[in-house]
Amino acid sequence: MSEKLQKILANAGLGSRRALEEWIKNGRVKLNGKVAELGARATIEDKIEVDGRLIRFNHHFAEEQPAVLLYHKPAGEVCTRSDPEGRPTVFDNLPRVRNKRWVIVGRLDLNTSGLLLFTTDGELANRLMHPSYEIEREYAVRVWGEVDQLILTNLQKGVMLEDGLARFDKIQDAGGAGKNHWYHVILTEGRNREVRRLWESQGVTVSRLIRVRFGNIQLPRDLRIGSSRLLEQEVVKHLYATVNIH
Repeated sequence: MSEKLQKILANAGLGSRRALEEWIKNGRVKLNGKVAELGARATIEDKIEVDGRLIRFNHHFAEEQPAVLLYHKPAGEVCTRSDPEGRPTVFDNLPRVRNKRWVIVGRLDLNTSGLLLFTTDGELANRLMHPSYEIEREYAVRVWGEVDQLILTNLQKGVMLEDGLARFDKIQDAGGAGKNHWYHVILTEGRNREVRRLWESQGVTVSRLIRVRFGNIQLPRDLRIGSSRLLEQEVVKHLYATVNIH
């Protein structure tokens, strides 16, 4: 059965229907080789391209199967379902799932962007967040201030914060000029604002923070800010194995 093009793309995890309507209006979507028009109908058997990339649909996806969604969070969105201050939330742009809801895997603070995972399986979400599984989180961090070897050593040996000892498992220099410098840092827990607080403990300010990896899942270079994508079932199976769910 055919459905509106924006609904098919939303169900595939590319974004909200409203956002996808704008993509169609702006000529970013092709249907069977031709630029699609708003109101066009299609099926997953049709050839659908977004920004020149062919969209591959999982023909075997069923609502009862657990789904995992990858979202490229922009700075300025809060990680709650609603916000009393009326700020946009990360749930605003997610595709809908019938008879289920998306559960967020961890959180990023308001000014942090990058990789967020959502799943329809609450148990999977809880295990992925549990510190006992020591799943790596990797961040690209731009800092402002003088950083010497003593600071880098302190951050890897451990710093006592108000909620206990914290440290980076790895710090890699990623370049930059002057006092504006990029690093990639890895840690295996997700305490509130932990990356920022670690740097701030050394008198260094974080001016930009992007999560680029969670476990073995990288933030795709071609995933636009504010867009989402369903993970393929093979990747989902690997996530389940990582946290001993069989």
